[in-house]
Amino acid sequence: MASPMKNLLRDPARYVQSFRVFLAKSTEHQSMQEFMERQLPAVITSIGNGKSAINILSIGGGAGEIDLLILSKVQARYPGVAINNDVVEPSADQISKYKERVAATSDLGNVKFTWHEETAYEYESRMNAEKKSKKWDFIHMIQVLYYVKDIPATIRYFHSLLEAQAKLLIIVVSETSGWETLWKKYGSSFPLNDACCYISSADIKRILDSAGLKHQLHELPSHMDITSCFIEGDKDGELLLDFLTETCEFSKTAPPELKCQVMEELRKPECSEERDGKVIFNNNLSVIVVEP
Repeated sequence: MASPMKNLLRDPARYVQSFRVFLAKSTEHQSMQEFMERQLPAVITSIGNGKSAINILSIGGGAGEIDLLILSKVQARYPGVAINNDVVEPSADQISKYKERVAATSDLGNVKFTWHEETAYEYESRMNAEKKSKKWDFIHMIQVLYYVKDIPATIRYFHSLLEAQAKLLIIVVSETSGWETLWKKYGSSFPLNDACCYISSADIKRILDSAGLKHQLHELPSHMDITSCFIEGDKDGELLLDFLTETCEFSKTAPPELKCQVMEELRKPECSEERDGKVIFNNNLSVIVVEP
C-alpha cells in the first residue's frame, strides 16, 4: 500500500504557510541579519573594485528581506555605483512580495532589479540554450541548495560565473544543528521527492574540497521554539512539524510509530534543549564563502 505521506513542496500554499511559521518561531532571519550587518562588509570589500556597475545574482531570493539587506551593504561599500540585481525565484507569490518590498524601500535608485520566475536549474538551462554566460561580482544562494537536483553540478556552474574578485556565498543548516541529527536518522522515512534533499554544511564542505574550491566557513547560532509541536491539534505546531519533516500534514499522515519516534527525537539534547518550559530546537546555520 502506498504511503499517504507526501512531500510538502507538492502543496506550495501549505509550504509557504509552514515556512512563515518557521520564520516567526525561529531566529533564522535575525541570525542572517546579524551576519550581514557584522561580517558581510568584509566579504564584499573587493567585489566592486574599479567597476562602474556591480552585478549581483540572487538564487532563491524569496520575498527579498535578506536580499535588500545585502544590497544596502554593497551600496554602503560602493556609494553611488550602479548595481544590477538579478533574482532567480520559482515562486510567483514570493516574487510579488519581493516587488512590494522594493516599492516600499527608499534609497534603491541606483539598483536595477530583474526577476526570473524559474529554478536555478531552469536558469542554467536557459543560459546554456541562449549560449550566454554572464559573469557576476557576487552570487548568493541562501537556504536554497536543498531544492536543486544535482548540488555539485549547480555549485560548479554558478562558481564558473564568478568574476576575478567575486564571491559566492552559500547558507545552509550547520552540521552542528538539530536538523542534522533528525534527518540523518529519519530522512529516509520522509517523502522526499526529486525536488528536495537534505544537506548540511558538512556535505557542502565535502563538495567544495573535492572540487578544489577555496572557501571560508562562518557558524551562525540560531534556534527555534518548537513547543507548539507537542500540543495536540495546535495549527502552528502542525505546520512546524511539516516544515521539519518536509511532509505535508505530517501529524495526520505519518505512521503512528514514525510520528512517535520523531516527536521523541525532537526532545533529545542532540536536537533541542528545554528552557523555561519551552522546547528550543537547534537551528544553527553555516555561511560558506567561496573564492573564485
